Amino acid sequence: MTELREQTVIEQLARRLAEKFDEVPPSTVEDVVKSQYAKFDGRPVRDYVPLFVERHAISELLALPR
Repeated sequence: MTELREQTVIEQLARRLAEKFDEVPPSTVEDVVKSQYAKFDGRPVRDYVPLFVERHAISELLALPR
């Protein structure tokens, strides 16, 4: 997966999660996705990064107080 494609997928993921977690401010969802994505900086294998980011972001968003 090229870096540009990966960035596009992560941006789409943030939008999708913002729709799914509509009670959470979109900026918070974006911050959560970005922080999860940053954890994978420099990792050599990139194929599953978007999947891992999504799973970790969902877990973090579910743990937020409502």
